[in-house]
Amino acid sequence: MSTRPKFIAAIIVAAGKGERAQTGDFAEPKQYRRVGGRPVLARTIDAFLAHPGISAVVPVIHVDHAERYQALSLADERLRDPVPGGASRQASVLEGLKAIAALRPDLVLIQDAARPFVTVEQIDAVISALASHDGALPTLPLTDTIKRAPDGQVVLTTEDRRTLFAAQTPQGFRFGQMFSAHMRAATVRREFTDDAEIAEWAGLRVAMTAGDRNNFKITHPEDFRRAERHISGDKAMETRVGTGFDVHPFEPGDAVWLGGVRIEHTAKLKGHSDADVALHALTDAILGSIGEGDIGVHFPPSDMQWRGAASTLFLKHAGDLVAKRGGRIVNLDVTIVCEAPRIAKHVPAMCTVISQTLGIKPDRVAIKATTSERLGFTGREEGIVAMASASVEVPRDE
Repeated sequence: MSTRPKFIAAIIVAAGKGERAQTGDFAEPKQYRRVGGRPVLARTIDAFLAHPGISAVVPVIHVDHAERYQALSLADERLRDPVPGGASRQASVLEGLKAIAALRPDLVLIQDAARPFVTVEQIDAVISALASHDGALPTLPLTDTIKRAPDGQVVLTTEDRRTLFAAQTPQGFRFGQMFSAHMRAATVRREFTDDAEIAEWAGLRVAMTAGDRNNFKITHPEDFRRAERHISGDKAMETRVGTGFDVHPFEPGDAVWLGGVRIEHTAKLKGHSDADVALHALTDAILGSIGEGDIGVHFPPSDMQWRGAASTLFLKHAGDLVAKRGGRIVNLDVTIVCEAPRIAKHVPAMCTVISQTLGIKPDRVAIKATTSERLGFTGREEGIVAMASASVEVPRDE
């Protein structure tokens, strides 16, 4: 007699502001900042969609982050619409549990969005443990000696580290029991640190599975450097360089788009998209660095869906292709040649648009403007030329 497959739902908790990981260069919430060219939250969701046993994935996001989430452009039939979170992690998980209740899942896995390196094997271990336990979570034994100091200054005692373990996620439970426990926990004056603690408080039996030191939580700025090292691993990297060149003539209008910035002018640039000559050259440079042809191959002018499109879409696509190779953009250099409009005061805004589109630091983007000393078609103010170069690092093909 066969049994029906278990319906397993995964809740990805991403409703925090991620402020502890922010720096002057990166003001984005940590779950939307890129690691290895891909946003942290997207990597975490991908990890669960890669598991064949997961039936549904439900992200719980901050109420102010809807546009950021949509920009991830994730698509999978198992991925449900995001749910607005609450004022605390505990409240956000409860909102996720409420959202999946109608699905009547057998098991639920609760995952921190800031742990993007969870593996299929770790997820498997938690699911397997739920066959004989009410809950399960991956843990790591502590290797440092642990001191207890109630005042934070003077040691009171030394703990027996052999009985202490660091908790990770995903934490898995039988759905009905966890939903009930969370509903009850919401009525008491106590803030629980994780879902396993709620399960323990509710009298459920929670098993430990083997954790993984690479399943670390990105919390502070230095954790992003560790994440980048983890992605590159021991693979030898090589530097590639690509160049791009583009030109667009003027036509009647009142503004031009350059570097993703609208600049008022006595004319506009003629083209199928927004005719952003700077971003077109830069996109070609990035595509050239990884041997992916040019912008016309990926976004043909004959395709009407790109008519009037913002060229940041093309640039982001090129950056995503680098990320899929396991690579990263090292630096970008753009030269714009025109007599008018004046470019210099718009350069900082252009650098910001480009860096945010590609998820790199602004100081990795250089934009320069010059004239052709009134020579040629640019000198006659008939159009604008842009030249660009891009250097990227990608894993060496052995």
